[in-house]
Amino acid sequence: MSSLFSTNISFLERAANVFSERTSVIYGPYSVLYTREQTYARCLKLASALVHHLSISRGDVVATLAPNVPAIQELHFAVPMAGAVLCTLNTRLDPAMISTLLMHSEAKIIFVDQQFLQLAQEALSLLATKNKKTRQPLHIVIISEKSNNICPNTYEYESLLESGHQEFAIRWPITEFDPISINYTSGSTSRPKGVVYSHRGAYLNSIAAFLLHEMSTLPIYLWTVPTFHCNGWCLIWGLAAVGGTNVCLRSVSPREIHCTR
Repeated sequence: MSSLFSTNISFLERAANVFSERTSVIYGPYSVLYTREQTYARCLKLASALVHHLSISRGDVVATLAPNVPAIQELHFAVPMAGAVLCTLNTRLDPAMISTLLMHSEAKIIFVDQQFLQLAQEALSLLATKNKKTRQPLHIVIISEKSNNICPNTYEYESLLESGHQEFAIRWPITEFDPISINYTSGSTSRPKGVVYSHRGAYLNSIAAFLLHEMSTLPIYLWTVPTFHCNGWCLIWGLAAVGGTNVCLRSVSPREIHCTR
């Protein structure tokens, strides 16, 4: 049952009903293509896996370190559907800064794209030495386009997603002022500062984003803005509200953009 509050989760639920056959995600080089209905089902399964396999509780922080790949779109919905708070880390930061943000946010899980696995491992090594609190080590989920040797305390994204159940009961926010995400400034002038988005704030900004961009219904959006930056100005949520298609790029380059045409 849908929440009575303003929340971006409702965008995805509505899109699965109103735009069910509309393409949700395209990721050209690897022929990834999902409809809105399929994306909703995958997000439900991922939320289920977070709760039932990784013991994520309401209010826990789930971090990501990844480029604009399809998993990031899914995590923007699945994490709040699990009642958790999303923290998208800037992939351009060094290990020391990433470890600081992981410690400050108290993240329980980090989803890491294979491209940034070494960076994440260095950050986690630093975190282990400077974090004086007694806490369980972070679970690492690797986002990869090929099979990998998985180490202890590490999971593979698609395998984790498939372990979840599509019948998962969404953990709707208790109030619309519950946090949906935490973002950090880049630290260019001082230490990074954390900014918490509420469900209501992100909902309103998502609507403002597609209105200010003068997007019509069913737009096709090429992701050149990094989704770790203010959650892609909240358009990563807003596109679901208008039945949009996310065209994902691992990196912004003329060659990759040409290949998506």
